[in-house]
Amino acid sequence: MAIIAIILASNCSRVPENNDPIIGIWAKTDITTTSETGRQNIRQEWIFNDVFLGRYHSYNGNTLDVKTDFSWTIDNGVYTISYPGTDKSNDTVSMKQSEEGQILEDTQGNVLAHRE
Repeated sequence: MAIIAIILASNCSRVPENNDPIIGIWAKTDITTTSETGRQNIRQEWIFNDVFLGRYHSYNGNTLDVKTDFSWTIDNGVYTISYPGTDKSNDTVSMKQSEEGQILEDTQGNVLAHRE
């Protein structure tokens, strides 16, 4: 009986394999110029994993400004990225191929990030 219970428990706890092409690291870097700081890099980074979760980082120069977890869903090729516990609004994007490689593009046609 114990062996059957172990087998049943291990079969129930398996996570289905997720090979979605969004899995990996995506980033966007903007350069701003101000009279006070000169040139400053602003880098945003999304790390998508296979259990529909991820980690978002935002850097201002070498300083980490934001670090939070996110969840993501997909529906007919449209990804929704949610940032629970923050005031950051959801991102709705689709994956496209461009001259620079794969990009995540929002519903207005703006590039959210490039695949690294």
